[in-house]
Amino acid sequence: MPDTVVLNPESGTGSHGPAVRTLAANYGYTVRETQRPGDAVDLAAAAVEAGAEFVAAAGGDGTLNEVVRGIEAADALDSVTVGIVPCGTGNNVAANLGITGIEQAFSVFERGERRWVDLAFADDRPFVNSCVGGLTAEASAATSVAQKRRFGTAAYLLSTLRTVRNFDSLRVTVEMYDDPDTAPVWTGKAVGLLIGNARRFPPSGSEQANVEDGRFDVTLVTDRGSVGLLKTATAERLFNRESQWTARYTVAAIDISVDDGPVAFSLDGEIIHRSRLALRIRPRALRVAVGERYEPTPP
Repeated sequence: MPDTVVLNPESGTGSHGPAVRTLAANYGYTVRETQRPGDAVDLAAAAVEAGAEFVAAAGGDGTLNEVVRGIEAADALDSVTVGIVPCGTGNNVAANLGITGIEQAFSVFERGERRWVDLAFADDRPFVNSCVGGLTAEASAATSVAQKRRFGTAAYLLSTLRTVRNFDSLRVTVEMYDDPDTAPVWTGKAVGLLIGNARRFPPSGSEQANVEDGRFDVTLVTDRGSVGLLKTATAERLFNRESQWTARYTVAAIDISVDDGPVAFSLDGEIIHRSRLALRIRPRALRVAVGERYEPTPP
């Protein structure tokens, strides 16, 4: 099978399909379209098993997540290059890898540099960009496609502010390690977790994480009650300033246990429910096509 573009026609505004199909045909790629959630996993695996050595995800971070999961399930991470056509709402991974538009993405596929970047795992499930737990994951699950199309990334903020009114102060125990075989460097309670592999969550400045360093960038929302949580949401998302309710770390591994049953975790926007979760990084396990603006060691 020729190299393949897995197209999610419903991502983002849903208007990108014709451009992706035209460019894919011009460059000689086969296009396979998803029909429902989870299809990109099967389509990517099938492309690899049919001989494709390059598989691109045309969609958002969730579509990319599924494509990588399919390649990983086919045991082909060492032999397949992954491309990204940014067609989602946020396109965080694409931006971090220097991919800024649909036409530019295909140019990068043909002439751009290849880099080996870290791939993160939540238990045995891979993710590329981020793992979010607690309030923000609940808000992500409550954010509809229609809201994201209408409000863009601001839709997550609106859902967060609605969710906080009814959020029953979740408490999770977090252990973070510089080395998984040593004692934790931090242990404590949190009501929200933002864990980035290819993304940081700063109140200002670059969101790009170093995705070749074998470490997570972590922001904790500490256990200070729902009033403090609401203030954190408004301070960080609206005014871009530091808050007394957050703490930031860079670590190699994380173990999470939930005090009161399974809760939502968002892996690149895909929701799972767990009572316990072990986060690990497989250093430089994913080969990707990157644009000229990609910074291996961002500031």
